[in-house]
Amino acid sequence: MHYSLPSIGRHPVSCLLWNIGFLLALAGLGNIARAQSVGDLLIAPTRLVFEGATRSATLTLLNIGKDTATYRISFTHLRMTDTGELKLIDEPAPGELFADDIVRFTPRQVVLESRVAQVVRLQLRLPANLEKGEYRSHLLFRAIPAVEPAGDNDAEPATGIGIKITPIYGLSIPVIVRHETKPAIVSVTDLQLAPGEKADDPMVLSAKLNRAGDQSCYGNITITFTPAGEKEEIVGRINGVAVYTPNTSRLMQITLTPSEGVVLAGGRLTFTYRLKPEDGGDLLAENTKDLP
Repeated sequence: MHYSLPSIGRHPVSCLLWNIGFLLALAGLGNIARAQSVGDLLIAPTRLVFEGATRSATLTLLNIGKDTATYRISFTHLRMTDTGELKLIDEPAPGELFADDIVRFTPRQVVLESRVAQVVRLQLRLPANLEKGEYRSHLLFRAIPAVEPAGDNDAEPATGIGIKITPIYGLSIPVIVRHETKPAIVSVTDLQLAPGEKADDPMVLSAKLNRAGDQSCYGNITITFTPAGEKEEIVGRINGVAVYTPNTSRLMQITLTPSEGVVLAGGRLTFTYRLKPEDGGDLLAENTKDLP
């Protein structure tokens, strides 16, 4: 299904803002990913979770670039390291379950004109006697470069061998299937405050997110500082932090940015990890550290 986005007025900025607003409306609560590629691709939402009675879902793609862009869509397998980096893999580790065998999607390739949106449809097919657990694969959107026209036939032939390397850009989002699972149990430990690498660098808070159970966890981290006898202020924030199965922990490094004149001493740091607001905002884990 294609959605052609009409222009409003003659100002290109007005058109762009209207288009982004349109996609935000399609996405419900505005969960948007952006990839710089052959044209700019917006995707909403940025993750899909099949659980309970959910058997189908849609993604909305929007090209906000000036040129028509082609994207090839496929599943890939990524593993999270203990620092949160995602690496391409071929074979599952113990406890690692892939979702691409039980999720179908269409189309496999899209050609998006400027300011045109398209829907990608996904369907869950649960086989009988499926092993319980959380299944995850990543849907990869790769930009396919346009074919350049052949050169002038009258041009002088080149000598030697020439090699041209064209980079192919991509963006991936997780597709998660939860089958007979229970929510993860999450805790945060090992809070440590350290100076930056250079004398003028901001302080860095390190911590360890711990996950137990058969579901991954996903939410936003907020760090607050409460000086003795004063109001708290937010000094650090990271949104969209996941710990994927089968990993049991993730190491975090968070740069703290207090207000001018505020010294991180003589108060309390609070590390809070919550579900994203659109997922209810419930508290997942919290810990504090008193600073001398």
